[in-house]
Amino acid sequence: MREGIHPEYKDCVVTCSCGNVMHMRSTKASIKVNVCSLCHPFYTGQQQRILDTEGRVESFKKRYQRYNARMEQAKK
Repeated sequence: MREGIHPEYKDCVVTCSCGNVMHMRSTKASIKVNVCSLCHPFYTGQQQRILDTEGRVESFKKRYQRYNARMEQAKK
């Protein structure tokens, strides 16, 4: 390898949005990621999580809960 053309390879702290902290080596001092092996559904075996910050899922469920109740009454 030629001298002086390669970036410095140093210890790095990788921080996931779930709070997991990993220590690796990289050319950067710190890296922030959205998913890691502890929180990604492929590795955890969980179904996809729905991040609901504005109550949209609850309002959707309420709306269709009323619809399903009306459909059940119509069948009887």
